[in-house]
Amino acid sequence: MDFAPSARAAELIAAVREFIDAEVMPVERAVLAHHDELLGARAGTTAELWHVPPELDSLKAKARAAGLWNLFLPDPELGGGLSNSEYAPLAEQMGRSLFAPTVFNCNAPDSGNMEVLHRYGSQEQKEVWLEPLLEGDIRSAFCMTEPDVASSDATNMAATAVVEGDEVVINGRKWWSTGVGHPDCKVIIFMGLTDPNAHRYARHSMVLVPMDTPGITVERMLPTMGFYDEPGGHGVVSFDNVRLPADAFIAGRARDSRSLREGWGLGACTMRCG
Repeated sequence: MDFAPSARAAELIAAVREFIDAEVMPVERAVLAHHDELLGARAGTTAELWHVPPELDSLKAKARAAGLWNLFLPDPELGGGLSNSEYAPLAEQMGRSLFAPTVFNCNAPDSGNMEVLHRYGSQEQKEVWLEPLLEGDIRSAFCMTEPDVASSDATNMAATAVVEGDEVVINGRKWWSTGVGHPDCKVIIFMGLTDPNAHRYARHSMVLVPMDTPGITVERMLPTMGFYDEPGGHGVVSFDNVRLPADAFIAGRARDSRSLREGWGLGACTMRCG
């Protein structure tokens, strides 16, 4: 099998490498010092003091102007128009810096969430949530993993997303919820059990949950090897009778397995490239 990059991919690899060398690396020390300042202030567990380093906004504007924006998305109009094998070397280049994926709007969990919405979101969901994510105006979170079940198997998730009339009611507790600490996080993609009697791979649903919905509590942020991964982080989130209109389901109820695999498949691969 030939893994040589296409001419288009080779051009982008060189452009991303040059941008990181010229624009990202010179300010990386200042950005990392910002992270050290937060950690030194012991602000990690609450996220209330977290904020975005000012250098990132100008870098994002430069990357977008250079055409190095949303490169993860296969859609040629909205993203890079690349295959997974073409995008992988770009993810490898971005992995040279802790914050480079954010500069190119290719960071987790937004990239996976955008893939899900691009593939399965309704027109309204795309207008309300996908478009501002593609613009880099907001951030998102992903809530799947739970403290009380073996979460490496997604079919074990026990938090619920139950239909009551024309609403979906969410209850449960999630942890390692990536992105919930970011000050610009406006929406969560929540995975919940909807039909426990259905086939194992058709029991769960994915639901769009605005962060300001009553009943959501970010309990604390979690450290990994002593670091909190500011300003997005990974948190413990509880959902107490969170009520949403039934159109908050992504692609309908109890069909999460396919949308999760296809939307987050690329993210799972590129995590290992960066």
